[in-house]
Amino acid sequence: MPTRIHLVAGLLALLCIATFFVSTIVVELLGSHDAVAQLKSLIVVPGLWILVPAVATAGGSGTFLSRSRGGRLVAAKKKRMPVIAANGLLVLVPCALVLDRWASAGRFDGAFYVVQAIELVAGAVNLALMTLNARDGLRLAGRLRSGPADTGGWR
Repeated sequence: MPTRIHLVAGLLALLCIATFFVSTIVVELLGSHDAVAQLKSLIVVPGLWILVPAVATAGGSGTFLSRSRGGRLVAAKKKRMPVIAANGLLVLVPCALVLDRWASAGRFDGAFYVVQAIELVAGAVNLALMTLNARDGLRLAGRLRSGPADTGGWR
């Protein structure tokens, strides 16, 4: 059961980040300011209310599952998780809250786009790290073969 919880929580968190990232780029490029404001609002509620518990559940269940496992894949996942969590709590959540507030007030100035750029870079980093964790989790579960040059590190 903890394995299934970890799988579902991890995939949900990964899908949330991917959805936020792609929808932000699409709406920024093709949408109106009203559409951007609506998206920013949806990212905060219900988005963060789904994402934050999913990341916490994935991290907690991963810690629980890793107690009985070792090896380079587990070590790599453990190395990435603090970066994912810190990036999320210290960069992504504050950016989402600020951008939502500014967008709902119609403030689409230089500061908005600087914070938006920071959010996109941090989101891309988390997306990459979470994808690597998902890959390594699938390898640990035997659902994906390791490649010959796989180092299990940050790659």
